[in-house]
Amino acid sequence: MTIKIYVGNLSYSMSESELNELFAKFGEVESAKIITDRYTGRSRGFAFVEMPNRSDGEQAINALNGSEVRGRNIKVSEARPKRNNQGYRGNRSFGNRRDGYRS
Repeated sequence: MTIKIYVGNLSYSMSESELNELFAKFGEVESAKIITDRYTGRSRGFAFVEMPNRSDGEQAINALNGSEVRGRNIKVSEARPKRNNQGYRGNRSFGNRRDGYRS
């Protein structure tokens, strides 16, 4: 069963091939994707790694979490499902009236 892994606090200069090599020490890596800013293309300092073997992925998480890579202590954990980014759409104020209607 595939495991998706979150990797945070990465050096901005780290490449996807280096990330792949780091995790390949623990087993097969299906994908290693550094998340970049859509406008600048610059790394946002975190990535996701997918490994087809769950036990290899858990071993990588345990070994690499808190370890120093390129001068930074990386955070490694199982990725959580993506949240719905709808945002809060609760009580909004429309103008100065207390009943919520515009004047």
